[in-house]
Amino acid sequence: MKAIVTGGAGFIGSHLCDYLIARGHEVIALDDLSTGSEANLEQLAENPAFEFVKGSILDEKLVNDVIAEGDTVFHLAAAVGVHTIVDHPLQSLHTNLNGTENVVEAAAARGARFLVASTSEVYGKNDAEGLTEDADRVLGSPLKSRWSYAAAKGLDELVAYIYGVDSGLPCVITRFFNIVGPRQTGRYGMVVPRFVDQALKGDPITVYGDGTQRRCFGSVFDVIPAVVKLMDTPAAYNRAVNLGGREEVSIKGLADRVIELTGSDSEVRYISYADAYGEGYEDMQRRMPDTGLARELIGYEPQRRLDDIITSLADHTRTNSPSPHTTAA
Repeated sequence: MKAIVTGGAGFIGSHLCDYLIARGHEVIALDDLSTGSEANLEQLAENPAFEFVKGSILDEKLVNDVIAEGDTVFHLAAAVGVHTIVDHPLQSLHTNLNGTENVVEAAAARGARFLVASTSEVYGKNDAEGLTEDADRVLGSPLKSRWSYAAAKGLDELVAYIYGVDSGLPCVITRFFNIVGPRQTGRYGMVVPRFVDQALKGDPITVYGDGTQRRCFGSVFDVIPAVVKLMDTPAAYNRAVNLGGREEVSIKGLADRVIELTGSDSEVRYISYADAYGEGYEDMQRRMPDTGLARELIGYEPQRRLDDIITSLADHTRTNSPSPHTTAA
């Protein structure tokens, strides 16, 4: 295939580019580098099958021009991270809504099959054990910027679904549940890289809230092959599919695991949500995916456990950001 990857310089997008190139495909990565980095793609820079285009998904002409060269579109570009959404809600809404519409319209006009990356955030405060793709969405007040990301991604899914049905083109929607791995940073609020970075520097590990909230974390190395396989699976078309891990852990338990696996002497420090994000911030107590549909469609079975995920990220962080406080694991 000749694939277009929007958000290709981001954490997940760059791993997708690596995976596609390694399997003999041509790839064009489109990214405005607002949260991504060209350093994530430096290993592909001299590969003749790869091209990087710097630009925004809000640039309708550029999006049309880039997608006109491909036959498959993986749309991963978005305003991401809790801090980004809370600090810049209008800009984030504009990017996630109008940008997705530009990409999906261009894919439909080109006759290209397309995948839209969504998020577990669409489930909001639904804390059921094992969220299935048809689970109810439980969102907080629309006046709280915390929920603007969930609202926008829900509309992104609807736009993709309608275009897929109306155009007859293959369309897949993936809902990522806390995907983690090398190249991910804690700069935008992602908890595992933030904890790992703090542990390796010997800084206090900052837990927001009381630490009893529970999450499941999936490895990018498990998820990327699944993303590509879903695009080749007709039974997945015009459906949303959960992707993530199945090992549940409290955020306090995560902090303890990071300290143990990195050999750090960091202490755990608790910070209120108000101090971390400002007044009125809401969080969900639990978010656990049911990945049964992905297993049924493509045989998806996460292979990496949480310890593997933490260790992989710590190794990458040590290599790329050496710290004098780092202690060997």
